[in-house]
Parts: sequence; structure tokens; C-alpha cells
Amino acid sequence: MHQPAAPPQTRVLIVEDDATIGRHLDTGLRSNNYLPTWSRTGASALTESERIPYEAVLLDLGLPDMDGLDVARQLRTRFPDLLIVILTARTDDIDIIAGLDAGADDYLVKPFSLTVLLARLRAHLRRRTPATPPQEPIRLGDLLIDTAARRCSLLGHEVTLRPKEFELLTALARNAGTAVSRETLMADVWDENWFGPTKTLDVTMAALRRRLAEAADRATSPARLPQIITLRGHGYRLEHPEPGDPSQLHQRDY
Repeated sequence: MHQPAAPPQTRVLIVEDDATIGRHLDTGLRSNNYLPTWSRTGASALTESERIPYEAVLLDLGLPDMDGLDVARQLRTRFPDLLIVILTARTDDIDIIAGLDAGADDYLVKPFSLTVLLARLRAHLRRRTPATPPQEPIRLGDLLIDTAARRCSLLGHEVTLRPKEFELLTALARNAGTAVSRETLMADVWDENWFGPTKTLDVTMAALRRRLAEAADRATSPARLPQIITLRGHGYRLEHPEPGDPSQLHQRDY
């Protein structure tokens, strides 16, 4: 079956020490209109990432010189908008969660098919390309979400969010006051054909809550934040803060 082509000039950094897998990825990406560069160590990948801008990184965790999780953390710190997809032979939930918490947007467990990898790349890259006219910023209490600029601020101070954290907050904010199911959030923020566990949503939600709470703690005056309420067995609801009543972001479970 014909694979849809990648956007023109889409640069992908492959970080893989296995010669067979690396060659397979390099060949497969080139034949599908990507511009791959192959690094065999974490150190060389970090150096290469500074040389030219990349849209995506395919990152093996089992590198010969350093842990792939450390590479992911450094890449995420240097390039907040970079798409990072982890390629791993580790199948335990704790390893997958650690990868996502280190800053990865997605993961694939080896062995995986090139078709699935290409589908994941297209889905992620498509979501990073504006397809509709920008909408007006969303204000919830003292929190401002500028979807056009992909920026979030609290009392005028920017809140640094990873791409999926921002998209998750936006999905909830656009439906403020309404219960949103886990399935809807997975489809909106990740992809309707997502193959992984919804634990990815839990990790991203926990990180989002933590970043917003930290932003409120740093504020020089009390901040009115919306509440992310957990609806057990269903999903989440983002509630407007009470008018004139500063409150800290917290989690309620039902």
C-alpha cells in the first residue's frame, strides 16, 4: 500500500547503535521523502542536534556511551518543540513511563514495523502544523493560553510546557466546564489510531498539573487557576476558577 509522503525537507535524527536497525531506518525514511541523519552514540547525536535544526528524533535507549533517557532530557531542554520518539526493547511499564517523563512524545517497542513508525511520524508532524486559522487566546482566571503562538502564561509570566502538555491543556480549556473522556483526549492530543496504552495520558497529565502548580508557587501574588478534576472511569474536566477567589491548582478524584 502506498505510504503518504512526508512534508518536504523533514529532517529526522536517528540515534541507534545497532547497524541493522539503523540502516533499515535510514533507508526507509529516505524512500519516504524524509531527510535522515544517523548517529550511533548519544554524544554524537547531541552534537549533531546543535548543527542543524531537526523536526524529529528517533532515539534508542540502549546506547553504548550513555543512557538514552539522559539524551532525551538534554534534547528536550535544548529544543522544547522537538518531536522525540523513543525506540526501545524495554517493555516494562516503568521504563516506558520513564521515557515519556524524560520528555519523549511517543515510543515504539522493538521489533516494530516501518509502516507503523511512518504513521506515527506523520500523525505527530501533522499536529504540529497549523491546519486552521488561529483562534483567540483562551483565558481562564489568571491563566492565558495563546494557541496561535503556542504559549501559556500565568499573571503575565510564561509557563514552559512540553508540546503534548500544551496540547492537553488546550484540549481541556476548549471544553472548560465539560467532562472530556480519556478516549477523546487520546484522539485529540495524540492520534485516533494511537496504539499505545493510555498510561501516556496519565504521565502527561501529572506533568501538566505539576508545571501549573509550580508556576502558581512562583507567582508574586495569588493566582486564580482552573482546576483539573479527575472523573474516575471517564476522564477529566477543567473548571473555571471562582471569580475573585485565588486558588491553587489541585486534583479532585471522583
